Amino acid sequence: MDKYGQALINNASKLDAVTDACGEITKLATVIVENNSKAATIALLRRLSEAVDNPKHKIEAKKAAQVVNSSLIEFYGYLTLQEICMPTEEPDEDTRTLQDLLDELNALVGLQKVKNKVQDLIMYQKVQKMRREKKLHSVKNTLHLAFTGNPGTGKATVARIVGRIYKRIGLLSKGHFVEVSRTDLIVGYQGQTALKVERVIEQAKGGVLFIDEAYSITENDHADSYGRECLTELTKALENYREDLVVIVAGYTEPMNKFFDFNPGLKSRFNTFIEFDDYSPNELDMILISICKNNDYILDEEAKEKIHLYFEHQTSAKDENFANGRLVRNLYDDLVMNHARRVINTANPGSVELSMIKAEDFIF
Repeated sequence: MDKYGQALINNASKLDAVTDACGEITKLATVIVENNSKAATIALLRRLSEAVDNPKHKIEAKKAAQVVNSSLIEFYGYLTLQEICMPTEEPDEDTRTLQDLLDELNALVGLQKVKNKVQDLIMYQKVQKMRREKKLHSVKNTLHLAFTGNPGTGKATVARIVGRIYKRIGLLSKGHFVEVSRTDLIVGYQGQTALKVERVIEQAKGGVLFIDEAYSITENDHADSYGRECLTELTKALENYREDLVVIVAGYTEPMNKFFDFNPGLKSRFNTFIEFDDYSPNELDMILISICKNNDYILDEEAKEKIHLYFEHQTSAKDENFANGRLVRNLYDDLVMNHARRVINTANPGSVELSMIKAEDFIF
């Protein structure tokens, strides 16, 4: 939030206190800052006029109202300049074709069941769109998806690609990607969570809203009013913006199943559930080799053998917190650091020495 918006809310809160407005003035200021609401602005101006004209209010309240009025003017002055300097519509710089995006999806290591399901979904949606264009009956299924599985299995990566594909086939107007978690949706004040969710939805319209660990919205306490407030707004958005918004919820399989069991109204808005399997040792090998290649590193054969045995051990001993791709990324970071410690002591290292990761760099 910019400093002018924060100042407006802070000063509104002070006016609330000296006029015993029970938070109504602060709420109006928050709606103005969050949503640039004309109705809330008019309502706030009325409250300021009442504070100044009401003989019951002391001079302290009148001064506080004047400060809020000045803050409101400063906020809208800043907002106008921001709109002039920062266009609201950013050009779509993604020039990839539909085939490029499908190739990118297919190039991901493993995830064959996921790829098949996504491709089936794309073909279905394309045909339904063509049927609508020919005035034929088509099922109005929602585009919203649920991704379940352990961390590091590529859920966010696939979600990004799906958004761009939907844009290319005309199902979304923008295809951009907005990722949020519980802390981005829930505020510990009554009425504020709804405003925050509305703002997130507004940012995501035309693209994909990806909610990671969605079950955390209600997992702490199912009677939590803020969590319920969040789900109420989210459920409304799923229905109201179904024509130009894809919401993808993701998280561990079992907590996500419980999440939907406790929220049948929310579950009914999701037509497609996709399970992301853990990677096998061979797939983890492929991911590591790919990361190395993209960064101009090479694994020698002995290093590959040792690392493969390590992946076999990790996959056989895994629990529900198995990190999949994150395990590979962390290992890569360790390998590169150990390689640097070794090579720094080499006199005039050549390109081979600077790029070759050896078994001795694998320290575990």
